[in-house]
Amino acid sequence: MTVAVLFISLFVFLIIGVPIAIALGASALVTIYFTTTLPLTIMTQKAFTALDSFPLLAIPFFMLAGVLMGKAGVSRRLLTLATMLVGWMVGGLAMVTVVTCMFFAAISGSGPATVAAIGSFMIPSMKAKQYDEGFAAALTAASGSIGVIIPPSIPFVMYGVIGGVSIGSMFLAGIIPGMIIGLGLMVVSFLIAKKKDYKPDTSIDYSFKAVLKAIYDAKWALLIPVIILGGIYGGIFSPTEAAVVAVVYATLIGIFVHKELSMKDIYECIRESIVINATTMIIVGLSISFAYIMTLEQIPNNIAGFITDLSSNPLVILLVINLILLVVGMFIDTISALVVLTPILLPIVTAVGIDPIHFGVILVANLAIGFITPPLGVNLFVASSIGNVKIERIVSAILPFLLSMLITLFLITYIPVLSTWLPGLLK
Repeated sequence: MTVAVLFISLFVFLIIGVPIAIALGASALVTIYFTTTLPLTIMTQKAFTALDSFPLLAIPFFMLAGVLMGKAGVSRRLLTLATMLVGWMVGGLAMVTVVTCMFFAAISGSGPATVAAIGSFMIPSMKAKQYDEGFAAALTAASGSIGVIIPPSIPFVMYGVIGGVSIGSMFLAGIIPGMIIGLGLMVVSFLIAKKKDYKPDTSIDYSFKAVLKAIYDAKWALLIPVIILGGIYGGIFSPTEAAVVAVVYATLIGIFVHKELSMKDIYECIRESIVINATTMIIVGLSISFAYIMTLEQIPNNIAGFITDLSSNPLVILLVINLILLVVGMFIDTISALVVLTPILLPIVTAVGIDPIHFGVILVANLAIGFITPPLGVNLFVASSIGNVKIERIVSAILPFLLSMLITLFLITYIPVLSTWLPGLLK
């Protein structure tokens, strides 16, 4: 009875258009009120207890660092560097979009933020060079998904907190998979550009001297991941403290080096980060309440039993989990899905010998694909908004990139060393 009320009420709330986070909390509230003797205050207790976490402080600070970097002219310098490196290729602007998103992913930790920061430059540029607008927006949306794979990654922070996995190890684990996803998108872009005859911009100087100048101009941006990861693995600071260091670094670079960050800009960045973080924390808190009801009713154990009854083969279990996650990613945002699903799925995979770090990358890679799959597809809507492109055009153009990401997901899933090799070097 309790399970039926929980999921039926959740389904009803979603159908009538209630935001997912509120729907999760409201369905938990309805379930507690009608089917248990628990006090309603248990919801707020669970939500605030979940948020009272030092590692979770990394999320707002990484968000703020990413926003500050965007305002400080970092994204523009990364764009110039990417242009020098790959702009000479067939479909040059498309290649530049992917590479710049990979660079910016090492700053923002967020998929939608990457799409917004890079798309505001690249979508209009591609449209001006007669690229199909659906292709331009779809590529940017897909490339933005790399923002949650390459460190620092906000979903990796969440997974580490919930699953008790080293956040630093998760950051390292995402580097190679993120680069492979980017390479796959570049291959697809090249094939489409070749077919549609998207030529590179020959008016730009791509000489070795110009490349060196672009690297020099972007040196402060390129140091960010070095400082963050180097500090964490050098034992200088924790991932949370690394996020604070990133904020201080971004502020100093913006004010004293690039001289593009005013006090008004800093205020706006802090304000924007507060709004984004408030939304994220509401999602986390209410998702925890929903997960608590599921745990009380032994739903995770029942789901685990169902999956393990299908097969004891780790390869089959991973296939089933991937299919589940791909569907979930279409309807539930990344943070909510991580909070609800990590406690359910992590014990299953560890029981059959799958490395928790490897599984964390699989989990986040699946949910990253959710950024570009309707009906939720947050990156699609961000790209549509900033590029002024109809969502229907983007959805039809996203299919080749979606296929590329699915192939990459298969590689990440069944070649564990792609995720575990770098973390293993530090053990």
